[in-house]
Amino acid sequence: MKRALAALCVIAALIAAGSAKADAVSAAKTESVPAQAAYLIEANSGRVLLSQNADARLPMASTTKIMTALLAVESERLKETVTVPKEAAGTEGSSMYLKAGEKIPLIDLVYGLMLTSGNDAAVAIACFLDGDTDAFAARMNARAEALGLKDTHFVTPNGLHDPNHYTTAHDLALLAAAALDNPTFAMIVQTKYRDTEGDVLHKLKNKNRLLWEYEGGIGVKTGYTKAAGKCLVFAAERGGMKPVGVVLNCPSMWNTAKSMLDAAFQNYRARTFLTYDTFFSVPVQDGVKKTLCAAPKRSILYPTEIDGDGTYTVDVALAPTLCAPVPAGQTVGTATLYRNGIAVCTVPVAAIETVEKVGFLYYFRRTVSDFAG
Repeated sequence: MKRALAALCVIAALIAAGSAKADAVSAAKTESVPAQAAYLIEANSGRVLLSQNADARLPMASTTKIMTALLAVESERLKETVTVPKEAAGTEGSSMYLKAGEKIPLIDLVYGLMLTSGNDAAVAIACFLDGDTDAFAARMNARAEALGLKDTHFVTPNGLHDPNHYTTAHDLALLAAAALDNPTFAMIVQTKYRDTEGDVLHKLKNKNRLLWEYEGGIGVKTGYTKAAGKCLVFAAERGGMKPVGVVLNCPSMWNTAKSMLDAAFQNYRARTFLTYDTFFSVPVQDGVKKTLCAAPKRSILYPTEIDGDGTYTVDVALAPTLCAPVPAGQTVGTATLYRNGIAVCTVPVAAIETVEKVGFLYYFRRTVSDFAG
């Protein structure tokens, strides 16, 4: 355990990572990749590693299903049984071959959605959760707004072409990163094979070649329509880094995705700048203790370029004084990582113990405890 001095409210740790280049928050590389749009971020930190035409509004094809799957998972109804509606059976395009009236668990519809890209599964999910696809599209757009996706609009649950159905490489990467934070979603998109339960057995195989062909591949979703071209949302995890990328209208999407991931792992390393078990002491007024112990809610890990890309500073700003009572878990400050003087990552610092207020109730509880003991 590392304990900071009790009077310390702000700590600065200068960590040199080579000569400074540009004072940019992300120092995103602008490279030419064979795609109409491309974007690559390190999901744990949010650092942008590559950006190409990333804010252009484009059709997204079946990568749409990332949002459909996330909403199904977030509904907390995965164990419920769905009766496949006639609207879903026979939906055009890629399919898991559902039959009208078939009964199947919602979770298996999500597997069929993400592994075999079932357009029929998407419609079945939408109708089950909201009655019809229009109402479900409203749910999709509300979730997109909550995630801060400013250039995304959904019309269908499966991505079949509509001129008003669009996203950007930037927004799609943010959506995928948020979805991968959900353990159930992450488990589903990493699954290679699945046999469904219910009235009909569907033997599913994941279409994502990266799960077989790329070390550390963890998803996420393919897509294709004539209007959108070949699209891919992809991710991998190694050595504390989780790059998440998007290519839209990319004829060589598999090789391009591999090259983008290779560049991320070859040029960057995840570095720990502050650990979650770094402890700080914060003064408390009117408490049964004069100070409480606090710590970051999570470690600060950030990808830095191997050949050096600037000077990093960690500032921990704590409340000068807290007034009791203070419950465990209450935020009492922040820890911020700066790159060349620009904030690139912030995590909350929270109390890890409860400090009660001195008063009648405290003394009463203490008396009862002493008596019971």
